[in-house]
Amino acid sequence: MDARGLQARADELMEEFHRLRSGVTELQQQLQAIRVVVQSDDRLVTATVGPRGQLIKLELDPRVYRDPNSRKLASTITETIQQGSRQVADRTLELCRPFLPQQDIRAQLDGDLDSFFTRLDNEVMGGDAFR
Repeated sequence: MDARGLQARADELMEEFHRLRSGVTELQQQLQAIRVVVQSDDRLVTATVGPRGQLIKLELDPRVYRDPNSRKLASTITETIQQGSRQVADRTLELCRPFLPQQDIRAQLDGDLDSFFTRLDNEVMGGDAFR
């Protein structure tokens, strides 16, 4: 890349940085406020899931005790919480979409920082910055 190309890329990155920085406080507040309430298909389990996909509250309808199948109940609870976690991840993607490429958000949500840094490395430094 020649000097003009580097300068153009630097200007582009600075513009992107300023755009990201101007909205990051509001984004953080929105991300921290994410709450999802999900019910199991049988409506006996209700889970409230927080911004990191963590369980905040679990409610069991008293009718769950009519069926003493603890494995089924455990499975229903687990599936309900996982559904809530997926909805939180979807909401996070939606909120972050104006700030970051979807692939980067998904990589970070999945804990795959290697692909994020590889893409950044390839895009910004031509492939050798993080090796």
